[in-house]
Amino acid sequence: MNNFTKLIDLAAERTGGLVLETTDDFFARKENLIKPGRGIFIEGKYTDNGKWMDGWESRRKRVPGHDWCVVELGLRGIIAGVDIDTNHFLGNHPPHASIEAACVNGVPNDDDWHEILAKISLEPGSQNLFEIDSEQEWTHVRLHIYPDGGVARLKVYGEVKPDWTQVSPQENIDLIAVENGGRVISCNDMFFSDKDNLIMPHRGENMGDGWETKRRRGPGHDWCILKLGHPGGVKTVEVDTCHFKGNFPDRCSLEAINAPDAKDEDLESMDWQPFMPETKLSADYQHYFQSELLHHSVITHVRFNIYPDGGISRLRLTGKIDR
Repeated sequence: MNNFTKLIDLAAERTGGLVLETTDDFFARKENLIKPGRGIFIEGKYTDNGKWMDGWESRRKRVPGHDWCVVELGLRGIIAGVDIDTNHFLGNHPPHASIEAACVNGVPNDDDWHEILAKISLEPGSQNLFEIDSEQEWTHVRLHIYPDGGVARLKVYGEVKPDWTQVSPQENIDLIAVENGGRVISCNDMFFSDKDNLIMPHRGENMGDGWETKRRRGPGHDWCILKLGHPGGVKTVEVDTCHFKGNFPDRCSLEAINAPDAKDEDLESMDWQPFMPETKLSADYQHYFQSELLHHSVITHVRFNIYPDGGISRLRLTGKIDR
């Protein structure tokens, strides 16, 4: 699997992605493109227009031209790679595709589009993974399929790049949120659910929409290292154990550093300083900590420790950016 698939899906519906327009979605709705997962197949399920498919599918083209679909990214950023997933589309997948991107406020015009993936062959029923060689920041993508057919999912992996000129130094924001450029860099375990869920928007939908480790049978505790989207001072910490009842951690703590130039691979061995001492947690509850914080100095990274193991739905670090 390509390394870029470990990055955030900038187009995902859960992070605010929107499918704006398409030439045709006769057989299957364009909005399916940015749903989670790879799409499912239900034998024998039909609609008035034909076989029900979990993806975007246009009708068979009988005139010149090809079909396309415009997606507004939920998160502005640099695109590292894409997955044009034709899962379950076998006799009806597009043989070729290309992608353009734009960076605009509002809806792109024809002159705003720039090709980031030239016309390329697609395999049926497969994750078609392509690296993107661009350091530009983008807000929209346009997927072209040639000439027609079905795509289950489009995932646009990359690095979130908020427009910090629009954020006042006096504004309190969640400095670790994915929409503000926060990243979950590493953790020691995520057996049951993914570490990236910690910084996603909204409260968790279920127990799978959080970070959960396996049951610890030996000494020690579990941990996760996160990078703030922008250096800043944290005033409030929220630890949400939503949906975690018989498996929430007994306690948690935070350590922090101010190391804007630190490399990801060096973080585990750095000189972490106490930021919030070990504190008791409760089941299925939003905990807010202010007086427990040991300082409000500028930080760039935190290490979130849970004792001894368990599940956390969301972590929020609210404060102000440092200019």
